[in-house]
Amino acid sequence: MKPFIDLKTQYLNIKDEIMSCINEILESSHYILGENVKKLEDEIKEYLGVNEAVGVASGTDALHLAIKALNIGEGDEVITTPFTFFATVEAILYVGAKPVFVDIDEKTYNIDPEKIEEKITPHTKAIIPVHIFGCPADMEKIKAIANKYGLRVIEDAAQAFGARIGNKRIGSLGDIGCFSFYPSKNLGCFGDGGMIVTNDFSLAEKIRMLRNHGSPGRYVHDTVGLNSRLDEIQAGILRIKMKYIENYNKLRRKKASLYTKYLSEVIKTPYEPDGFYHVYHLYSIRSSMRDKIKESLQKHGIPAVVYYPIPMHLQRALQFLGYKEGDLPIAESVSREILSLPIYPELPDEEVFEISQIVLRCLQKSYS
Repeated sequence: MKPFIDLKTQYLNIKDEIMSCINEILESSHYILGENVKKLEDEIKEYLGVNEAVGVASGTDALHLAIKALNIGEGDEVITTPFTFFATVEAILYVGAKPVFVDIDEKTYNIDPEKIEEKITPHTKAIIPVHIFGCPADMEKIKAIANKYGLRVIEDAAQAFGARIGNKRIGSLGDIGCFSFYPSKNLGCFGDGGMIVTNDFSLAEKIRMLRNHGSPGRYVHDTVGLNSRLDEIQAGILRIKMKYIENYNKLRRKKASLYTKYLSEVIKTPYEPDGFYHVYHLYSIRSSMRDKIKESLQKHGIPAVVYYPIPMHLQRALQFLGYKEGDLPIAESVSREILSLPIYPELPDEEVFEISQIVLRCLQKSYS
């Protein structure tokens, strides 16, 4: 079976830089909140065009700490999408708040801004749009709603590092932006890692305390926080990969354009709104023949993955929220039909063609 994402090839291409960086950190013997974390935060601030960046231990922690920093807690509600990874919802639940789901847009698979207002109550405190698969959510409409009702906006940008709307990068458009550096992400480290960005200095200072046991200084604790510090070695690795992220994303877009060229006339392919810069963390097709396509690809040694087979509102762990099948029909339909094909910067163009041909032959056989 070929890899769904070939992390080894990417590593080998920058191996000397990576090993040199790791050796320097080992020689320094400074492993926690060292100069690489600070420099990475500065480099990401500049790249995203924000005033503050705080490295944390994971993308999940980024969301958790962002919500906590906004004083959202017991009795509060946070509006979000049902079509996401479970961490988005976990982070809301960690602080005792209630996730409220809004159905998704048929084209982008992001939260549908036209359906948000009807879910707002006096208990609503924030909206968490997820830039799913690397496609930006409609932040202009979401922010307009948030401003109208006095809500905060936390961007779950775990899958969208480098994506943008016009010349504004994702993560810089809400009150807080949250990133994951899980290895398979567009900008991925060699373990877990995350980043919180904001233009609000006071929020950033609070998050810095929260990530370090609620401590503003050595052995002084002003609040109860977490141990959620970005590892120095991971920060060093990310700094190297930051030099290549624009090219990595351009290559992903090239592979995506090839898939779309081969497949768009016979199957639903990803949608990129005008003025949006999609970074294709995942390239996801949609078809009622999803399972047959997946089986056909696997027979040829091609992995294809379903992101996500069960929308959040139907997850067993969230039954207590009271949702039932049929409540969010678009998310449910997409979950039954979505299939992600291999995509990564180093994916050979001929493999994109080969994968596309297998999909096409499967569809032709099914329809004949």
